[in-house]
Amino acid sequence: MLSVVSAHAQFAVCNQTLDVVNLAVGQEVSEQTQTFWQTEGWWTVGANQCVNVIRDKLVNRYIYLYATDVFGQPLLNGTTSMCVGPRRFVIRGDRDCWANGHQKAPFYEVDTQKTERWTLFLSTGGLQ
Repeated sequence: MLSVVSAHAQFAVCNQTLDVVNLAVGQEVSEQTQTFWQTEGWWTVGANQCVNVIRDKLVNRYIYLYATDVFGQPLLNGTTSMCVGPRRFVIRGDRDCWANGHQKAPFYEVDTQKTERWTLFLSTGGLQ
């Protein structure tokens, strides 16, 4: 379901499945003297389409993704718990999801190997 290739987008996800995919992305963000986790979603990616989920040059080695089908069933998940919302969202922090009206989701860690640009391909063949 997953393969990766360095590309021209900053951080893009290409859906090579026959299904529509909903994506959320998480990363560490630094503002002034604060560093915190931030998640953002949802991007809807049609079959055989790509979306640029991070437009700036990558500054983090690790980017976190969570993907579901149109019924909310996980397609891409991992072991890093972060918060998501039911509709379009930007959430600062990865704690107290439920107390703040959000849900926890298992995000998949992507190692970008410290590159400035990365493209991730979702496919039906499982993790590649």
